[in-house]
Amino acid sequence: MSDSRQGLNILSWAKEDRPREKLMMKGKSALSDAELIAILIGSGTRSLSAVDVAKKILALAGNNLNELAKFSVKDLIKVEGIGEAKAIAIVSALELGRRRKEAEVFKKQKITCSQDVYELMKPELLDQRKEEFWIVLLDRANGVISKNKISSGGISGTVADPKLIFKMALEQMASGIILVHNHPSGNLQPSGSDGTLTKKIINGGESLEIKVLDHIIFTDNGYYSFADEGMM
Repeated sequence: MSDSRQGLNILSWAKEDRPREKLMMKGKSALSDAELIAILIGSGTRSLSAVDVAKKILALAGNNLNELAKFSVKDLIKVEGIGEAKAIAIVSALELGRRRKEAEVFKKQKITCSQDVYELMKPELLDQRKEEFWIVLLDRANGVISKNKISSGGISGTVADPKLIFKMALEQMASGIILVHNHPSGNLQPSGSDGTLTKKIINGGESLEIKVLDHIIFTDNGYYSFADEGMM
């Protein structure tokens, strides 16, 4: 898109360059990220087109949609030309994308490796700014019964109550448990308390005949598996 168009009213562009018309004529894959966001927000400002405003939003997120998904309504309304309604539209669209991923991932009901757990938990923990502790409950064939949030904390930690974990497992007749918590910092290494908690829950599971199969530390860029690392 030519720089000479910057600041011009979007209606003065050639029809095939206007985002809505371009989508109709060429299909959704022909549009850039900025053009798709421009369709969501609908209009720009007196000096900036909707596409220009969208480019500013993307620039704040390092032109990375995964980073943009972390933005709140309050973050977005700081951008010139973005009010609450437009910010809500963007947040809602990104949330729909996240839920679509969740629907696709959850089709894989059986856990065969740590990567399966990581993919299963992406919809819950990807882009999460707070530390959360989850459990994945499994049947005897390692089929997923459910995934359950145990606790939510701050940026640096959360608390997991073993009594609550086993209460959920018993209520849902689970044969196996996989522990999962995220590190918003991106640090993949387990802390001393992570190891202590893992052992405590493993010991508790033995008396109830509920096997703790793994403990996954989740980050946006990868994961640490206690089982894979021989820490179980």
